[in-house]
Amino acid sequence: MLVRLIAVLVALVAVVVLYFTAALKWNYSSGERAGWVQKLSKKGWICKTWEGELAMVSLPGSAPEKFFFTVFDDDVAQAISRAMGKRVSLHYEEKVGLPTSCFGETRHYVGSVTVSDEIPLAPGVVLPTPAAAAADTPPPPAAASAAAPRASQ
Repeated sequence: MLVRLIAVLVALVAVVVLYFTAALKWNYSSGERAGWVQKLSKKGWICKTWEGELAMVSLPGSAPEKFFFTVFDDDVAQAISRAMGKRVSLHYEEKVGLPTSCFGETRHYVGSVTVSDEIPLAPGVVLPTPAAAAADTPPPPAAASAAAPRASQ
């Protein structure tokens, strides 16, 4: 009787471990979301995860849509934190079937971040960022002549 009970418990633990492994490895979907990170914080009573909010604007002047996400990796969270205030693209994987909030508050898990240097307004129309625009413009004539050394002295 005791051997049977132990066998059932071992089988039950094996099924639970297999379920969690499959739920963590399998993705329902994956993709990219672009916008500005508004919030990133480490939350949780026991299981601490990075939870964030990305503001996505489809057209200038329109109300932003919020994309809530979770980050497991501390290095990715630090990269997102350094990119706050800049337009970013987040690569995420959507996981379905994780039973507790110990794995995060959302189903969207961010794995990487890319900082975008340009702001697209429409297909083929791009608004350069101020830093990129300043690098492309030559200095004004007054500044150029003042910066040149005087050969007559």
